[in-house]
Amino acid sequence: MNFAEAETLAARAVAVRDLPEDVPSPCTSVCRMDRLSGFCEGCLRTIPEIAGWSKMEDDARRGVWRAIELRARAGIWRVPEIPEIPEIPEIPEIPEIPEIPETSGDIDA
Repeated sequence: MNFAEAETLAARAVAVRDLPEDVPSPCTSVCRMDRLSGFCEGCLRTIPEIAGWSKMEDDARRGVWRAIELRARAGIWRVPEIPEIPEIPEIPEIPEIPEIPETSGDIDA
């Protein structure tokens, strides 16, 4: 979703407010859930809102549309960009430490 699509969705939500009955579905046939926001990328509904739509009365549907309007205008559909992780430089090999010969333990030798 981009700013223009969000604004269009918010405008549709405003238009639905005055419908006396037969509140239309907000579905845009995108039907992909954003894992970070939990909203459908096409209509900004949650899974419970999508699943319950067919059983909702018109007032409840208007409530979902109002939530969609607020989400669209607030921009909470935007997923923050994840910065690119810089490559870690290769660590140079550590040279082997030569073995120290064992001594008899006699310091004065």
